[in-house]
Amino acid sequence: MEMDEAPARLRCKPSWLLNKVSARAHRLIKETMAAAGGHAYHFAILAALDEFGPDSQVQIGQRCGIDQSDMHAMLNELAGQGHVERTSDPADRRRNLITLTASGRRRLEELDTTLTGVQHDILDALSATERDTLTALLTRILG
Repeated sequence: MEMDEAPARLRCKPSWLLNKVSARAHRLIKETMAAAGGHAYHFAILAALDEFGPDSQVQIGQRCGIDQSDMHAMLNELAGQGHVERTSDPADRRRNLITLTASGRRRLEELDTTLTGVQHDILDALSATERDTLTALLTRILG
């Protein structure tokens, strides 16, 4: 739907606009990440491991907002590609720890570059200062 085809009462509602931007962003990210042989969840998981270190599947999923059924599939893909390793948690042998590998660190950098490019495409109409302001405002809204 083109913006001028939507009723004016919708076009002036920030929630409607956020929804439209979110749908567009989701589509572009999905397409771009797929073309790069990845998934947005791969980036989120690898970023969490890079920032917070080895952790359980459950904790990583909670940290990234990824459902556990999706987490299992994503971790299988990442492990199959050599980007993460599963090892027994020495503190609780019933639990696995997920660890970022050197290959995973390189993949994270590749996906980060890809995702940064998509951000520029999505926000192309905004200046760098406006992008920073938008990020700050959205962060504030999310609390």
